[in-house]
Amino acid sequence: MPKRDYHVVPNSNRGGWDVRREGAERASEHFDRKSDAMERGRDLAQTSRTELVEHGRDGRIQNSNSYGNDPNPPKDQR
Repeated sequence: MPKRDYHVVPNSNRGGWDVRREGAERASEHFDRKSDAMERGRDLAQTSRTELVEHGRDGRIQNSNSYGNDPNPPKDQR
């Protein structure tokens, strides 16, 4: 089964922000504030052990956080 990450993306039709599952036709949820969308997206990504991808107003990826089995985990610097 392919990994289906969650994305927080701007909604150009309604304004505000959507939490959208990768590959889904519709948004999982809609929020007026990005911070609310990020909080809900984080909860969903943690529950499903996937990644949360944050987009900016221009639609470009700003940040991502993995809450599952990361294939390339960060290495601690000593």
